[in-house]
Amino acid sequence: MIEPVVDVEWVRAHRDRLVLADVRAYLDGRSGRDAYHRGHLPGAVFADLDHDLAAAPTAAEGRHPLPDSEAFAVRMGELGIGDGDTVVAYDDAGGVMAARLVWMLRVLGHDAALLDGGIGVWDEELETAVPRPKVKTFTARPWPAERLATMDEAAGGASVVIDARQPERFRGESEPIDSRPGHIPGARNVSCRENVDATGRFLPAEVLRERFAAAGVTDGADVVSYCGSGVTACHNLLSLELAGFGPGRLYPGSWSQYAATERPAATGS
Repeated sequence: MIEPVVDVEWVRAHRDRLVLADVRAYLDGRSGRDAYHRGHLPGAVFADLDHDLAAAPTAAEGRHPLPDSEAFAVRMGELGIGDGDTVVAYDDAGGVMAARLVWMLRVLGHDAALLDGGIGVWDEELETAVPRPKVKTFTARPWPAERLATMDEAAGGASVVIDARQPERFRGESEPIDSRPGHIPGARNVSCRENVDATGRFLPAEVLRERFAAAGVTDGADVVSYCGSGVTACHNLLSLELAGFGPGRLYPGSWSQYAATERPAATGS
């Protein structure tokens, strides 16, 4: 399997063997699809976070539940992603949104990676034409249970639990989206947006390793990653790989599911 992050030179060298996926999405009401239509990497398809990479939101499951594996397979095939394809995904936010698609594909055994630096590193002309990919066969496989964590496991205290949200949301000072502020008791904050530098490129592996070690991650530890709704948490899981740690587990419901219960919430750092 390829590395979870590749640079633009690698993409250019392998362009004829890749499917490029634009996964721009925003929490402030802007449309990722509109951004895609204004300009995207040549040949890139648009993967819609809400419709392609998640099931419908519910209070019981959270804002971005993992889709049914059959439905996900259909959507990937319609996007022109087949069983033998290598996918490189990008966004304009350091990969924090595109990481969801990359993680989903990798846990199912497909070659997929983030473009380091995202759309900002592409110094050639962007394209506005929308490709019409040929539908391909993407074999449905169940989400591997060993790569997922339940709410009970995330709150049980037996794992190293890391929260990918921005510090002010973790501390409970601000909660613009979910039903109440705070974090899962015992969790540590590793803000995924700080895994990259000001240009959106990933920090060196040794620096990432120090960040996770400061949150209690050790070699061989069972690490559970969550965020607001199981999207940006995938960025921390890919960063764990880059840092040389084990793969970790995703808590898909994340804070949006947990906050809808009566379980205790912690605040502060």
